[in-house]
Amino acid sequence: MRSKLLAVAIAAGLGVTSFHVMADPAGASSKTSSTQSTQNAEIEALKAQLQALQAKVVELEQRTDAQSDINVSTGQAVEQVQKQVASTDATVKKSQDKLAYKGVSITLGGFLAAETIYRSANEGADIASNYSAIPYKNVQTAHMNEFRMTARQSRLSALVQGDVDPNTHLAGYVEMDFLGGAQTANSNESNSFNPRMRNVYATADWDNSGLHLLAGQNWSLLTLNSKGITPRGEQMPPQIDAQYIPGFTWARQAQIRLVKDWGKEYWLGISLENPQTTFYASPNQSKAPVQQTAYNMTAGSGFDSANTLSLNHIPDVIVKFAADPGYGHYELFGLGRAFYNRYAVNGSFQNHNTYGGGWGLGVILPLIDKTLDWQFSGMSGKGIGRYGSAQLSDVTFSPNGNIAPIKENMMLTGLTWHTNPDLDIYLFGGREAASKKDFNAYNAGNVALGYGNPAYNNSGCDIAGNSNCVGNAREIWQGTAGFWWKFYQGKFGKMQFGAQYSYTQKEAFPGQGFINGISGPVANGLASPKATENMFFTSFRYYPF
Repeated sequence: MRSKLLAVAIAAGLGVTSFHVMADPAGASSKTSSTQSTQNAEIEALKAQLQALQAKVVELEQRTDAQSDINVSTGQAVEQVQKQVASTDATVKKSQDKLAYKGVSITLGGFLAAETIYRSANEGADIASNYSAIPYKNVQTAHMNEFRMTARQSRLSALVQGDVDPNTHLAGYVEMDFLGGAQTANSNESNSFNPRMRNVYATADWDNSGLHLLAGQNWSLLTLNSKGITPRGEQMPPQIDAQYIPGFTWARQAQIRLVKDWGKEYWLGISLENPQTTFYASPNQSKAPVQQTAYNMTAGSGFDSANTLSLNHIPDVIVKFAADPGYGHYELFGLGRAFYNRYAVNGSFQNHNTYGGGWGLGVILPLIDKTLDWQFSGMSGKGIGRYGSAQLSDVTFSPNGNIAPIKENMMLTGLTWHTNPDLDIYLFGGREAASKKDFNAYNAGNVALGYGNPAYNNSGCDIAGNSNCVGNAREIWQGTAGFWWKFYQGKFGKMQFGAQYSYTQKEAFPGQGFINGISGPVANGLASPKATENMFFTSFRYYPF
């Protein structure tokens, strides 16, 4: 701008000078001195005008710079206000999602579900499949289909939170569904299905020290988390079946858990959890040299008397390390277990402890950010059956009366494709496999005992109505695929529809009288009987909160 103004001023000065020279065409000498004086005066005047213009240019530039600064400051101020407004709106919306009561906030959650189940082999099960009870062909219901409609997986939850100070946070969480079945429950008229406790626990978190305490019933510490080791951050497969998928490691049980984090990047936790044991007793157990005196009992006060409880006196102990280094989530855990029974040795009754446990790992990777996720989890050990969805037995009994933990491994892997904000498609596969734990009591007439003994009679497993089928499960695996379509997401919550298909196979240990899938005489090369299940689920769910 300054250069343009100066050019205009100089041009104006030169124009005036030229005009006055041309005004005297005769060039008379008498007027030369007067003209020169006049020109000098005009030049001085032009210089003064030029200096004034230069000062004006400087003043205009200063005003322009000041206006530019004002515009920048104004823009920054507007941007800051917009951020504050957005933050305030988010805070207001978040606060509107909570109820305030006596200084604490209450957040409601859950969903209402209307679901259907079709099974090619009738299990007599609701929305939670019974994988270990898929019938072999000798059972008549294996040849009959099953269809059910249910709303029992509907869920309600409430989270209560309060801050003691900026560093200390307290919370309590309650979650329930309607998959409880009292003795009066049926599907005939008014079904009487009752609410069931899923999770009920309290937490305390200290930010400065990075410590987190949980006490109550929650997902077991060995359940895969999506990030860190935090409650309500467990990573379940996205299926509809309430028993999840074979190979998924989990439990929901009472526990006391303490976790330490380092910058929310690395985590270490330990949990003492309620112990229970699942047993397999041989069909020849009554012929064993040593008979069990006590390993479980009829449930007493506070329990349904139709059930039994294992006898345990040491909690299950789980230690877990997790890492979130910036790409993916990684876990490694160890499990320690103790089993407890009583029997007579040389006429003297004694209590006995047997130990088991295992280790496991988990990984979640965003293969394509916000589009394709992959997860893997697995576990191996002995006496770990109750921590798998297929619910294979933890232990059996040796001829001398001791509890014998059964070796098992389980794994689950799957992909979830977020095609858009409204549609997720998933593909998962999982398996649980047990090793045989068999015994032969030669001093008692060569009695076959334990789990997976090849001397067990499986000759009738493929013959309808035949009872000769011990059929100890060696492996249960499943492949499943499905989708969730969120057809409404807005101020009134979320409504979605899902469908799932799964194929499940249960394969038994080889037994006597079963050769290459055909019943026959005892011979080498025994094959294993198999049971299969095709299942199809649909689900409408409304999340109002």
